[in-house]
Amino acid sequence: MAKLESKIPTGPLADKWSTYKSEALKLVNPANKRKYEVIVVGAGLAGASAAATLAELGYKVKCFVFHDTPRRAHSIAAQGGINAAKNYQNDGDSVHRLYYDTIKGGDYRSREANVHRLAEVSVNIIDQCVAQGVPFAREYGGLLANRSFGGAQVSRTFYARGQTGQQLLLGAYSALMKEAGRGAVEVHPFEEMSDLVVIDGQAKGIITRNLVSGEIRRWSADAVILATGGYGNVFNLSTYARGSNATAAWRAYKRGACFANPCFTQIHPTCIPVSGDYQSKLTLMSESLRNDGRIWVPKNAADCDKPASQIPEEARDYYLERIYPSFGNLAPRDVSSRAAMRMCDEGRGVGPGKRGVYLDFADAIQRLTEDGVRERYGNLFDIYHEITNENAYKQPMRIYPAVHYTMGGLWVDYNLMSNVPGLFVLGEANFSDHGANRLGASALMQGLADGYFVIPYTIGNYLATQKPGSRPKTDATEFAQAEQNVRGINDRLLGANGKEPVSHFHKRLGLIMWENCGMARTKESLQKAIKLIPELRAEYWQNVRVPGSGATLNQSLENASRVADYMELSELMCRDALAREESCGGHFREEYQYPDGECKRDDANFGHVAAWEYQGDGKDPLRNVEPLNYEFTQMSVRSYK
Repeated sequence: MAKLESKIPTGPLADKWSTYKSEALKLVNPANKRKYEVIVVGAGLAGASAAATLAELGYKVKCFVFHDTPRRAHSIAAQGGINAAKNYQNDGDSVHRLYYDTIKGGDYRSREANVHRLAEVSVNIIDQCVAQGVPFAREYGGLLANRSFGGAQVSRTFYARGQTGQQLLLGAYSALMKEAGRGAVEVHPFEEMSDLVVIDGQAKGIITRNLVSGEIRRWSADAVILATGGYGNVFNLSTYARGSNATAAWRAYKRGACFANPCFTQIHPTCIPVSGDYQSKLTLMSESLRNDGRIWVPKNAADCDKPASQIPEEARDYYLERIYPSFGNLAPRDVSSRAAMRMCDEGRGVGPGKRGVYLDFADAIQRLTEDGVRERYGNLFDIYHEITNENAYKQPMRIYPAVHYTMGGLWVDYNLMSNVPGLFVLGEANFSDHGANRLGASALMQGLADGYFVIPYTIGNYLATQKPGSRPKTDATEFAQAEQNVRGINDRLLGANGKEPVSHFHKRLGLIMWENCGMARTKESLQKAIKLIPELRAEYWQNVRVPGSGATLNQSLENASRVADYMELSELMCRDALAREESCGGHFREEYQYPDGECKRDDANFGHVAAWEYQGDGKDPLRNVEPLNYEFTQMSVRSYK
């Protein structure tokens, strides 16, 4: 059984992080920092910021990214903004308010101390990014602008129109390349992590496959950092980039790192609806649009086929404003998504297939003028037009929920270290900050907080216990075994010589997951999925066709390896959802709900983190538990009404 020690510091909540930094953490002196090597896998916001900051501190850093450049990391896709408790609007925001909104938004399933630390360092992130030249929107007088996001009653979201993720990533990228330019960071593009090397119980390196040459390589280090994002593409159709995958985290899980709360996946309410089975991904319309757009469906199902312009005001149901008057159209993502699903289930959905609701800007245009709306959201309207060929200035957008983010991830302690010593996990790849539901604009906040302001302190606490220059050579037995494992997986995929392409199986897996472990789950649906997935997995290994060889560029092999991991991860997600007999945040078990359709939590029996431990092929994983001890905040029924 894994040993889960959260290592939360003692003392008042507001003082834990500052006291821990100043009194408890071990330090590495500057001369010794040059003797340690750190591997960072991933170069999105969390990975790039961590690699740059550690290099600035004096560590030798190797940064691996499977893209041709870190600029292609999926962080670029974030549109709406980044939260920070600066209270520039003087509307009552504070570090405590951001902390509380995040805890509540996660339905009281996140770790209290980690969330407060996130709120504390949020104020530093904005200063860091402004200093890097990130072009945040500004008020007329030159001050940084803010807007509102779901789950909050204050304006704390900093933004760069609809390109916030891109601009923040360019800031982190510039910091990374500055360090690369002076030789402190080695950036290795086209290298995908295929296995973790564990020696004497500690993470000491990785195995990668070069995606251009096919060469499998060994890399040694004193510590390994995973900043590889989430696993939402297990559903096939999602808002993730198609290249986003779970392989690095999953291979680490199979080397002993516990996987926490895998069933906690986020459904975003503001996605362009599915239009056919030919799609490879879905496109998100930023949550920021809900600041000015009003969401509605016809009151009468008979009106659903009419053009929106022909449905009079009195025949429209602005259901979020009706059900959640305190938050209205900015209700949290999980709440808004389920409400949209209920409207469509009642037969009041709009558009092809009746799986859509309207996001209407008519009132905003009347209030702000069309040019005013264009100034705020123009590029988002352009994206919508490009995809749908519809003008959202003239008619409402159509939106529907879709998979967007994963709150679950590898288990980490307060230091962001997994239960495998020396393996640190940052950003979306870990589980710690968002509980069962992430508030909008908090993903960018967590990624940069972990990379710029947390890991530079906490990794030293581990490295101080490692003798400088003691990292193993890559000819160690464990490296050879890990490399052979990677070669074995690839050879097996290439040798299957079946009849169906990888995409055929990925689509089928995604459909199983969406129908049985998607926005709503039941005991029966989860048991069905747990039966179907192993059958599909067996068929996959027998009948998948992967042309080409492993000794060259082979995108079919890349995808096949990733889908092989999804075939296993999906079953773990369903097992986790089946074991958690409650509803909370993005995990909605239909058996556990109040009469009004809201989540019915069970704090007495499930007020904990479920951290699953790999037991070997063909064996059921072990469910470990970390109790969530709320010392300073009372768990209460979450209400946005």
